[in-house]
Amino acid sequence: MTRKALVYVVLSAGAVVTTFPFLWMLTTAFKTYAEAASPTVDLWPEVWQWQNLGETFRAAPFATYFANTFLVAAIVTSAVVVTAVTAGYAFARLEFPLRRVLFGLVLATMMVPFEVILIPNFVLIHRLDWYNTYAALTIPWCANAFSIFLMRQAFMGLPGDFFDAARVDGCGHLRFLAYVAAPLVKPMVVTVALFAFLGSYNSLIWPLIVTGTESRRVVQVGLTMFSGEAGVQFNLLMCASALVILPTVAVYFAAQRHFLESSLGAGIKG
Repeated sequence: MTRKALVYVVLSAGAVVTTFPFLWMLTTAFKTYAEAASPTVDLWPEVWQWQNLGETFRAAPFATYFANTFLVAAIVTSAVVVTAVTAGYAFARLEFPLRRVLFGLVLATMMVPFEVILIPNFVLIHRLDWYNTYAALTIPWCANAFSIFLMRQAFMGLPGDFFDAARVDGCGHLRFLAYVAAPLVKPMVVTVALFAFLGSYNSLIWPLIVTGTESRRVVQVGLTMFSGEAGVQFNLLMCASALVILPTVAVYFAAQRHFLESSLGAGIKG
């Protein structure tokens, strides 16, 4: 009993340490600037400044930022799911020349730091005349090696009897993928979509350098609007940060069950 109580104490302490920064962000969002910038750490504001929400949207066009962010994230997520599922299935179940070599090259791209390809990609975007367009925000991220790797491993974990039975029934690869294989690995598909959405939603450096007007900027770039030569507006920055983080929390909880299923099934091979 003592050991069980100790486990609960340790877990509770970890939960407090983990959630405290989020609680501080939420309470600071409704403080005055003087309270937020004070060197003393007071968790609760003296008077809740609910008007900070309105001031946040007046300080920067967050409605436009959110619309751009969700559009870009939806396009990138859809494209990543399609490319990962089709490429993963091809590497897992199709026989073609140099399959292992090509898959090795795909994995090798994961070892290239983003900073190495940043300037070449930016130059390419300029030469294609895509600067400050949705194409620049989406097309470079429509496929990634990590998602292809995850889907390949998921398809390889399916029992071979499924593929043999489908071949006997005259089922082609695309039909089998759409109606049999993909539904069987749905938790992994949801995980890939979740990672793609979070990666696109939280992106800052790339949207910052390929956009030049407010009409194309995303929420992560919008957060930088509260920092300037006059200093940082801590209360409005925390208010904007709280608004920005809400969609990611909602998406995670919505996909949590599938994410856990894919994690639990990762070590089970049919």
